[in-house]
Amino acid sequence: MQVVTLITTPTERNLDAALVDNLRNAWGGGDANWLGIDEAAEFVVPTTPENRWSVWEDLQQACVDLVVQPLQGRRKKMLLADMDSTMIRQECIDELAAEAGVGARVADITVRAMNGELDFEDALIERVGLLKGLPETMIAQVLDQRITYMPGGYELVSTMKANGAYAALVSGGFTAFTTRVAAALGFDENRANTLIAADGQLTGDVGRPILGKTAKVEALQEITARIGISAEDVMAVGDGANDLGMLKLAGIGVALHAKPTVQAECEIRINHGDLTALLYLQGYSRDEFVS
Repeated sequence: MQVVTLITTPTERNLDAALVDNLRNAWGGGDANWLGIDEAAEFVVPTTPENRWSVWEDLQQACVDLVVQPLQGRRKKMLLADMDSTMIRQECIDELAAEAGVGARVADITVRAMNGELDFEDALIERVGLLKGLPETMIAQVLDQRITYMPGGYELVSTMKANGAYAALVSGGFTAFTTRVAAALGFDENRANTLIAADGQLTGDVGRPILGKTAKVEALQEITARIGISAEDVMAVGDGANDLGMLKLAGIGVALHAKPTVQAECEIRINHGDLTALLYLQGYSRDEFVS
């Protein structure tokens, strides 16, 4: 059995009941279960509909995300999350670069790297090199003034943890940021790259080995082995090409507001919902959210 989930933008909350019923009838689904009033609904179908992706494209025009996945085993025991443009709205290196006066140059490299056009490690080394001489105190200033959290992140982490899940933040960004973000959102652990500083300034170098696409897969494997679960028990979320490895390995891999090249390789795509969409995908209703 498959479960079909329809999710719209939480700020608008305009999921049409008629739309849900029409699709349910067309696909021979069971009764609709509303997980969030005017925001998220689900129903069960015997098999994945053949016209799933054409319907998905139509619904995107209506700001509705459509996901079809196996009904069984969808409540996961671990959350593995990217940070930049996933748990926070920004790319931390781009914000540092803006303060260093090289924002446009670094942002261009970031976009190309996240689209998979550039090798992630080479792109990171090049971007960090452009930060050479930036006062180390600028990191705290960027965190305080330029970083904002993606809506729904606290609810996602808190609700999954309240139901026994483990939460890990694994980023190609920097520990100076993941430490703060992980603590604020309640993650059990965080992993990221280390910016090297000397005499109060960034040296333009990053610690080795660099945490990239392979390291995120390794983190998934290491953590699941340590806590005694399998990759199938993991929900992973990210937006960039360096996240694809973990997204494909996890039981549920969510491309969240992801780059087009990343979406093209993922079965589960959330473009309109926020991070609470990941709870709806697991069958949690809004009245079960921990906020």
